[in-house]
This record gives sequence, C-alpha cells and structure tokens, in this order.
Amino acid sequence: MSTPSPLPAGSKHVVSISLGSSQRDHQVETELLGVPFLIERRGVDGDLRRAKALIQELDGQVDAIGLGGLDVYLYSKTKRYALRDGLKLLALAQKTPAVDGSGLKNTLEREVIRQLAENGPFPLRDRRVLMVCAMDRFGMAQALEEAGAKAMYGDLIFTLEVDQPILTLDELAERADKLLPDLCKLPISMVYPTGSKQALIEPTPMTDKYYAQADIIAGDFLFIRRRLPQDLQGKAIITNTVTAQDLEELRQRGAAYLVTTTPEFKGRSFGTNVMEAVFISLLGKKWEEVQPQDYLELIRRLRFQPRIVKF
Repeated sequence: MSTPSPLPAGSKHVVSISLGSSQRDHQVETELLGVPFLIERRGVDGDLRRAKALIQELDGQVDAIGLGGLDVYLYSKTKRYALRDGLKLLALAQKTPAVDGSGLKNTLEREVIRQLAENGPFPLRDRRVLMVCAMDRFGMAQALEEAGAKAMYGDLIFTLEVDQPILTLDELAERADKLLPDLCKLPISMVYPTGSKQALIEPTPMTDKYYAQADIIAGDFLFIRRRLPQDLQGKAIITNTVTAQDLEELRQRGAAYLVTTTPEFKGRSFGTNVMEAVFISLLGKKWEEVQPQDYLELIRRLRFQPRIVKF
C-alpha cells in the first residue's frame, strides 16, 4: 500500500485495525462535511499481538481507531454482551477513541433496511431472508422483521456449525442468554473468522441448503463468503464491507443485487467500524457519550445512501 501524502491542517486520520487479512487493506483520502479525511484499513492476518502493538503505536497519533475483523459487542433483544478479547483490545487505546462499529450498526443499518423497504429495487415483505449471524447486527435483524421479511437466523449454523436455524428474535434472545456468557470468554478466533480463515470458501451441504432456500442473504460478509455456494442465481445480498474482487465473485455466482450498508469510497465499501470511527472523530465526543440520534443526524447531514449494485 502506498504512503499517503501529508495531510493538510485540520484533517482527520482514521485507521481500522483488522484481525483480517492484510490483502484487503485499503486507504482513501476524501472530504466529509468540509473536513479532509485519510481513512485506512490495516489487517494483521489474525495476529492478536500485532493488533495490540498497532493500537498502542497509533494511540494518540490518529483521530479515531476502528477495530475490524471482530465484534466486541454482541446483542440479543434485551442485553448486550462483550467478547473478553475484544474488550482487552479496546482498553489499549488510552488517548484515541476506539470503536467496533456496533453503535453504528444499530442506527445506520436500521436506516438502510427502512430505506430498502420503502424504495428498494427488490421487496423485503414476505421475502425469505437468511441472516447468517444476527447477534452481531441485531439492529438489522429487527428492521428486517419490522419490514415484514420472513427471516431465519443462522447464528448457530454459521458460528458453531450446529444445524439449528433460529426462526424468531425471541428465540434468538433465549439462545443468546444461554450461550453468550460462555462464548464471550473464548478466544476471538473460535467465534469469528480471522486471518486466513476470512479468505476461505468452504461450502458445506449443511450451509448450502439454507443459502438455496433464501431470496435474500444478509449479514457480515466474512460469514457469508466463508460458506459461499457456487449458485447465487437471482439472490440479493445485504452486507457491509466488500472489495472489487468480492463484487466480481458475486457476479460470477449469479447474484442479482448487492447492497452495502456503508457507502462506496473509490471502489470499496469500508466496514461499520471504520465509519463509526469517522463519525466519532466528527462528533468530538467519547463513544459512551454518543446517542443514537447523534449518528442519525450525521447520516442525514452526510446524505449517506446504501450502495446498490444490480448485476
């Protein structure tokens, strides 16, 4: 990745430190609300020690840090749970605000589903939706239910490889309350695909049948891609971060639509952790002080729209 040019005075520098592959690294210079930004994504290939060192190196040197390739906070209908390893990473940033994207997921992604339900290029009501993991994007799951989609949640299938679909948010909450207290104590690599695992495509008969039944596939793209079947004919994908290579892969497999909840910057949609870090730097507040309305107001001021690709 090339070295960015020196930033002008008043610029902001935001870095996402991802446990994912460094092959997906990206940087872009842009302007938001009149403020110049350098936005970067740096992958550490699943190496927690490198992630820790990078956080400590950048702490106090950049305006905000996003933690990618993991979710620190997972949600059920009534509770929030925190991954122990994720909290340790967040705590290393003593001077620079660090976020995992969960706050923005619960605002931006709800707003995107609302927009799709009202003006989208494909219907949501009565469509069969496979949401590969709802505990990391509970706002999206609730919004899909409110839009009248027939959603099935694959949290047990795609994270634990247990063939038990979850059919309601109430059932999801019940499962979360039983499983998450123990799951959150496990190493991140046992809960979420990190490093080289993010690049694997390993379809299985168990996961293939759920992809085949769905009209719409929603959720984190790393979970979607890891078990991506060859045939996606006519299906819509609602997700977050994709590269140009991911786009071509979906095209070749026959997908009809791609919707990313974060906007495109020079051919790439950044993750919610990156955009939440951008928002935090614009707001000038501590993460714990930010209210959902703060994010919603920025979304409207920035005129953020979902990226919609028709193949």
